[in-house]
Amino acid sequence: MQEVNVTQALKAAIGLLDKEQYSQLRKDAISICDYVANPVYQIAVFAPFNYGKSTLLNAMLGSRTLPIDLIPTTGAAIRVGYGEELQTRIILTDGTEISSRGTQILQEYALLDEQRCMRSDVASIDVFYPHPFLQTGVELLDLPGTNDRQVQDDLVRDRLLTADLVVQVLDARKLMTLGERENLRDWLLDRGITTVVFVVNFLNLLESDEQKEVFHRLRFVAESFRSQLPPGISNLYRVDALPALRSRLKGDVAAAQISGLSTFESALQSIVAVQKEQIDHRLSRVEEIASQVKTALEAKKQAILVEIAAAKANHQSKIDIKQKAETLIKQGFQASSSKFQSWLYLPSLLERHQGEFVLALQQGNFDNWQEQFKLAVLEHQKAISQWIDQACDFFNTKHPDKLAISFPVAPQLSILQPPATKASSNDITPVAIATGFGWLLGGPVGAAVVGGVSYILNQTGEQEKPESTGDYQQQITQTYTVAAKNYLTYFSKDAFTTLYQYEKLAIQSIEFQKNKESLEVTKQNYQVQLINNLLEML
Repeated sequence: MQEVNVTQALKAAIGLLDKEQYSQLRKDAISICDYVANPVYQIAVFAPFNYGKSTLLNAMLGSRTLPIDLIPTTGAAIRVGYGEELQTRIILTDGTEISSRGTQILQEYALLDEQRCMRSDVASIDVFYPHPFLQTGVELLDLPGTNDRQVQDDLVRDRLLTADLVVQVLDARKLMTLGERENLRDWLLDRGITTVVFVVNFLNLLESDEQKEVFHRLRFVAESFRSQLPPGISNLYRVDALPALRSRLKGDVAAAQISGLSTFESALQSIVAVQKEQIDHRLSRVEEIASQVKTALEAKKQAILVEIAAAKANHQSKIDIKQKAETLIKQGFQASSSKFQSWLYLPSLLERHQGEFVLALQQGNFDNWQEQFKLAVLEHQKAISQWIDQACDFFNTKHPDKLAISFPVAPQLSILQPPATKASSNDITPVAIATGFGWLLGGPVGAAVVGGVSYILNQTGEQEKPESTGDYQQQITQTYTVAAKNYLTYFSKDAFTTLYQYEKLAIQSIEFQKNKESLEVTKQNYQVQLINNLLEML
């Protein structure tokens, strides 16, 4: 696994994590990416307040570079790097940079205030010092004391993640507190930080026998931590910080050796030399954070899959309901249409209405008859339309035009005088003339014209001219009968055609069109695919 590829995947992955739920993991992932890109080898020193960590660092530097006091003082992370002269650079949160020779300015910006709180306007503090060890590309990090304020603990926890080597200072007078043991687990081990060295301070303040017992107990703790260090390098050292500082300030090499400082510094130099040669010495740290991010991504992926499954089940449920509705509406529509078609079937139509039609013509009451006829047709139209209305409302489809059934023009008859008792062969037989509807009756031949089709009533040859009133009435009745048949025939044919065309349009409104999956589900599927790709990269 290449560190660069993993960090790219980490940056993409944390963008998918919930900011509140995974705030610390997101912060760790960003820090680890910066850590991989930083070429400087960093050694972080941390401990509870008054454990002597700043004194230890000053002893290593051979000067009183960092502030030391008997009360908790250091309130910020102070980076100590190489410089041609002792100088301090402070960057504020608004971008302002403050530089000063020496470290006196730390009294103002790096110490806790009267309420023992850190300054909120300080973004970073750097001290530059001309020390050979720092010149090799090493940076020391003096962290605020722990177990005092939560904000200091959070800062320490975050900064430990980006240190190549962690030095935890222990107080021989207190062994290891429960809080320190928890920090070993939560701040270091669980985050993949295994390059850890323990330094025991204040051992010189104990009696000889007590020193041996305490050091033995602390060795057990150190060995149980299983630090990942170069072969032959111990992870536990005794350094009497204050005597070491004093010996360095005096230039007393022997005293520095007795304090344990020289042995500790030699170990640090060996660790740095070996690890700087290892290209992937930061890999385990990255892998641990990547593993945690993978776990978070898997959890997010499963949550999304549950949402997708629920959305699909809901979508399918709606489809099932609409498919059932489609079947029922189609059945209802087809039943209503079939019923209307049966009603329009010409033999049945003639059987029901031809006699009424003739009677209405004879009585001059055609308009009333037609009004009732239209109402009967309207009932069928309503029965068909109600299914279309339901389909359009339920499926949200476009409503077709209403089913419009047209009716032939109403006949208007004018009856002429009946024939005389005796008539000359050259006389013209009285006629009944139907205007408007398209009737023409006259002479030996009567013609009924409906819809452009002529029906011929032959009154010659086999039929004799009506020579009596009875014959005349019979002829008129026959004419009315033909008129009724022609009217209903034309109506039936035209209505069938209209209904057939309407069915082809209406059926499109009834047919349920399955919707594609929602935009939200599409986005969720894309997220799952993206998570799978990132998981593979991690």
